[in-house]
Amino acid sequence: MEKYRNKILEGNCVEVMKKFDDNFIDLTLTSPPYDNLRTYKGFVFPFEEIAQELYRITKEGGIVVWVVNDATIKGSETGTSFKQALTFMNNKWFLHDTMIYQKNSATYPASRKSNRYTQIFEYMFVFSKGKPKTANLICDKPNKWAGHKNWGKNTKRINKDESLKEINDIKEVPKFSPRNNIWIYNNSGGFASKDKIAYKHPAIFPEKLVEDHILTWSNENDIIYDPFMGSGTTAKMALLNNRKFLGSEISKEYIEISYQRLNELHTN
Repeated sequence: MEKYRNKILEGNCVEVMKKFDDNFIDLTLTSPPYDNLRTYKGFVFPFEEIAQELYRITKEGGIVVWVVNDATIKGSETGTSFKQALTFMNNKWFLHDTMIYQKNSATYPASRKSNRYTQIFEYMFVFSKGKPKTANLICDKPNKWAGHKNWGKNTKRINKDESLKEINDIKEVPKFSPRNNIWIYNNSGGFASKDKIAYKHPAIFPEKLVEDHILTWSNENDIIYDPFMGSGTTAKMALLNNRKFLGSEISKEYIEISYQRLNELHTN
């Protein structure tokens, strides 16, 4: 499998994944086409087969981060996000967390004549193959009681056998705790990425979103896979954080964009 590392393979991701060994991938991070985008450049993706193949190639305890949203068609949200989540769960995956990606961009607010609120988020479903083997939670939420002591010297506590135990250590409340599961990113032009060529793709990941998931669910030298590599953001952030990447992409045009972005890493 070494020959596939740090490469993007052209083709339908289901067919590409069939080339991979079992229990090979540490983390999959992707945003699949959905609803009217399912016919992505003329191609359609069978999500049940994707869920099955991802399960096979993922290591025990590995994670899939599935970023998706719903279109509104004929006055109703499609519910595609939930359908895909249930598809994963029906194919052995645990739904470890339902996270929210909130877009902090210059979105026009809903008109007063509108009958729905402005849509500013996408789902980030975190699926695990069994209990997650890695969870490096990002601690950047300020603590209100930072610096206060939980237990002072000589404080006594009751043990299970009702005897008293002296606590001699002093534990201060840390400055920061793990963040909540709603993550806010600016996804407008120039903020999601500084790579101008990336915007030739219609829907790019904010680089910081990708990086934060990579840091949370993987360790250095782990293999990060993106079955819908698009403009190559997952590959770029994997390399910048000392991980290996593996990608599949059905559009040759987007593969070329990805490699141009990756080549710039070596020239800067």
